[in-house]
Amino acid sequence: MADTALADPETGLTQAQLAARHGLRVAGERPSLTAYAQTLWAYRHFIRSYANAKLVASFSTAKLGQLWQVLTPLTNAAVYYLIFGWVLQQKEIPNFIAYLTTGLFIFNFTQSAVLAGTQSISGQLGLIRALHFPRASLPLAATLTQFQQLLASMVVLIGIVLVTGEPITAEWLLLVPALLLQSVFNGGLTMAVARMGAKASDLKQVMPFILRTWMYGSGVLYSVSLFENLPGWATQLVQLNPMLVYIELARYALLDSAPLLSTSLTQMLVVGTVWAVAMGIGGFIYFWRGEQEYGRG
Repeated sequence: MADTALADPETGLTQAQLAARHGLRVAGERPSLTAYAQTLWAYRHFIRSYANAKLVASFSTAKLGQLWQVLTPLTNAAVYYLIFGWVLQQKEIPNFIAYLTTGLFIFNFTQSAVLAGTQSISGQLGLIRALHFPRASLPLAATLTQFQQLLASMVVLIGIVLVTGEPITAEWLLLVPALLLQSVFNGGLTMAVARMGAKASDLKQVMPFILRTWMYGSGVLYSVSLFENLPGWATQLVQLNPMLVYIELARYALLDSAPLLSTSLTQMLVVGTVWAVAMGIGGFIYFWRGEQEYGRG
């Protein structure tokens, strides 16, 4: 009886059958994973333009403008070196200032992307409700914005490395795949925290504490050789920390005699690649599964 009541008197078809005939879908319905990826690729120019606009806007009220892209990492490096290099006298690490700044700049890339990604959906509800576009554009734009800031940080880092006496070697080329792997990892992680942040608004209050703990466990501020004092299984577990891997890859590339927890470049590249692929694909699928939920409620 229900199907008859909903049937079109002229064709005898139900509303669902009529919709299927004319290619209509439920408003806000989640597309297939393949279709979603294709749509997201079609919006790549929007993602780039949105990321550029966010980057420019972030410095628009400062008198020095985008010069802060260089001054901010340089100031952070100076503060941490004052505390850990001068006050705490970490002399057992050769070229500690370059060792410290490498860890700081690499970790800050992920930290800033995650913090921006956590609010990329919850902080843009007006845009989401007004326009139709793949919502993954927002966390990916946040990642791209931080990648652009990373490039400015790399200019500062390379200057520090050269000034402190490190030689230019062929290993410097390893910095390119290391940063690309970290960027893929960050993109997936940013999409994952974007969905979680859309569901739990308090996540943005908790995330700084999580990231600070992660930083302390990634050998950013001290020698990673301290991890060798842990039980064997714990040391092996620490070696799987993705941030420690990406930081060690960057230090291996730029520094001639930096202490490393892993002595195998192959192992670092394999672990870094596995994390990038797993987080990149996993984060994308996790975000896609919540596509129809964003902006509602």
